[in-house]
Amino acid sequence: MNDDASLDLAALMCSRLCHDMLSPVGALSNGLELLADETDPQMREQCMDLLEQSARTSTDKLKFFRLAFGAAGGFGEMVEVSEAKSVIDSLVANAKRVEAHWAMDAAKLPKDAVKVLLNLAHIALETLVRGGSLDIGAEMRGGNTEIVVRASGPKIAFDETIGKALQGDLAARDLSSRTAPAHMIAMLAERSGGGLQYQLGEDALVLGAVLPQPEGLIG
Repeated sequence: MNDDASLDLAALMCSRLCHDMLSPVGALSNGLELLADETDPQMREQCMDLLEQSARTSTDKLKFFRLAFGAAGGFGEMVEVSEAKSVIDSLVANAKRVEAHWAMDAAKLPKDAVKVLLNLAHIALETLVRGGSLDIGAEMRGGNTEIVVRASGPKIAFDETIGKALQGDLAARDLSSRTAPAHMIAMLAERSGGGLQYQLGEDALVLGAVLPQPEGLIG
C-alpha cells in the first residue's frame, strides 16, 4: 500500500471510530442538558441512569477500538486472551438479545491474531440485528493461529462488500469507513502469509482466519 492509500485508510478508520462513538457521546450530552433543566427527582434519576449507561457504552467502545485498531496490548508479540474476551463481552452486553460463547485453547495469542479476532467478532456482532448467538474460537496449531467466528440468528444483516474487503477483493479507492476495518485485517493477514474467508447463509455467518505465527513464537 502506497503512502496516499495508507493515509486514506487511516482517515477512514478515524471516521469509523467517530461514527461509532457519536451515539453514546451524543447521549451523554443530551443527558447532561436534561439534568441541568430537570427538577423532578424521578426524572433526574432517569437522567442519571442514561448518563451512566452512555458513559459505560463509550468506555466499552473505546477499549475495543484501542485493542482492535490501535497499539494496545503492550510492546510484546503476545496479548492476553482475557483482554480480548473482556472487550467483546462488554460490546455483547450492550447489544440486544445476543449471547457470546467462547472456545479458546490458549491464554495468549499473537497481537495481529487478536486484532483479527476482535474485528471478525465485531463484524459478526453487527449482523445480529435481531439477536442471536456469537460463537468465537481460536487455537494455535501447527505453527498457525486458526480463528473461527460464527454469528447465528434470524435475518443475518451482512453487507457482502465487507466480505470482499476481507478477501482483499475491494480496491483501496472503493473503501468506506464501514469496510476499512475488514480491509485492515486483510492486510494483516496478507502480511503474515495467511488469509481470511467467510461463508454466508440465511441464518448464519461464518468468518475465519488462518495466520502463520511470528517466527519467534514457533517451536
